[in-house]
Amino acid sequence: METITEVLQLFLAPENFLAIAVGVIVGVTVGSIPGLTATMAVALALPFTFSMEPVAAILLLIGIYKGGMYGGSITAILIRTPGSPASACTLLDGYPMAQQGEAKKALKMALYSSVIADFISNIALIFFAAYLAKIALNFGAPEFFWLICFSLTIIISLASGSMIKGLIAALLGILLSLVGLDSVFGSQRLTFGNYNLMDSISFIPLLIGLFAIPEIIEFYRKKVVPHLRAKASGAGISFSELKGSLTSIIRGSLIGVMIGAIPGTGATAAAFISYSDAKRRSPHPERFGKGEVEGVAASEAGNNGVAGATLIPLLSLGIPGDVITAIILGAFMVHGLTPGPIMFQENLPLIYALFLGIMMSSVILLFVGNAAIRYFSLIAEIPKSILFPIVLMFCVYGAYAVNNNTFDVWLMLAFGVMGYVFNRTGIPTAPFLIGFILGPMFEDNLRRSLLIGSNDLSVFVRGPITWFFIALTVGSISLALYRFISSRNKAKQSANETKAGV
Repeated sequence: METITEVLQLFLAPENFLAIAVGVIVGVTVGSIPGLTATMAVALALPFTFSMEPVAAILLLIGIYKGGMYGGSITAILIRTPGSPASACTLLDGYPMAQQGEAKKALKMALYSSVIADFISNIALIFFAAYLAKIALNFGAPEFFWLICFSLTIIISLASGSMIKGLIAALLGILLSLVGLDSVFGSQRLTFGNYNLMDSISFIPLLIGLFAIPEIIEFYRKKVVPHLRAKASGAGISFSELKGSLTSIIRGSLIGVMIGAIPGTGATAAAFISYSDAKRRSPHPERFGKGEVEGVAASEAGNNGVAGATLIPLLSLGIPGDVITAIILGAFMVHGLTPGPIMFQENLPLIYALFLGIMMSSVILLFVGNAAIRYFSLIAEIPKSILFPIVLMFCVYGAYAVNNNTFDVWLMLAFGVMGYVFNRTGIPTAPFLIGFILGPMFEDNLRRSLLIGSNDLSVFVRGPITWFFIALTVGSISLALYRFISSRNKAKQSANETKAGV
């Protein structure tokens, strides 16, 4: 009883609610600006927490984190410019929905799936932190290698249309991910003597260039954008549509939780894996990429499911799950707290006060998200002759702000041209993005595994976790190839029937 009273005293302080609300508002706002990520916002907010109470300080940063995860979907849906890397998957169906006059429906689905996934992730954090963290500790380089292999198989399902073009895009992404210094020997690779490339290609300029710049090029080439509607209005999401996507939302949330609980993975990979899983299980996979509301739900569920789960290894073991939780770890240490098993023994009331605040952040995100939809949707009502120069300005600023380097601006423009060529030739961008994200992780864990096993290949089958992911990888490839062959046979059969009829 005494502990409950102490927890409530810590949590019910007015500054805690203010910190959560301000954090979520700042996160949604910053997350919706292309080039400005939740990571940047949390890092900039950290110095402001030094004079705050520990609970309020941590909740402010967590609020920014959670708000930023959702905020990136707003501009991804409205203007095909993801505000954060994790929202790159959302635009695959969200932007086509906006083109069809269903922007409000896409934004509402993104919000509701984000809130549901965030809530599920928080529940997992509270009830399964110790257990999931124990599983995560069993992941070594070989286990990560097979996890990445399984993740790479989603390229097959995302390469809708021509599988050859999808594989070309993926290989190009993997090739560009190798630019920079060799992770083991430190030698330069594919830098062509340019010191700006030694630290690899920055992800934010690539992301902005690949998705935003092609739309700007298309606008100025034609002087008209037939895709965009004048208003981001239309009907909201119906209960039946939300119910129809609920299975994908829950599955995507659980995928996000599992990936988020493993340090070193990320929300972007979780979004694409969740999206691919929803497409693979859907009775109408051909709709994905053309404005399927379930695709928006799966993507947002995947990336928001990561948010609470990344705190699992941080609070249970003191190991940050990603860059943002590493910053939050710094906030803990500034206030004289060391996350891990000892903190559960010495500061249990503070932990439970944080849990209550984290749950409250999901509720506040629902209200802030609805307000954001109402006001941010006005972006789509701006005349395109005014909007696109503003978007280009934000693109340049976002690319420059990453490293304060004009080289990144030129890099963004180069990837913009590449994205435009992709659009004109029908090469899908999603496999390219997946290859670029997972390429370094694949190489790093492959080489680390070989070093651990002294070049003995048996290290790749050293335990049940590796066998589990080997089975998933083989099963995923087999299922994808079966569907690909079946669709080709059906197409040939249809063509033959058409000829016979003629």
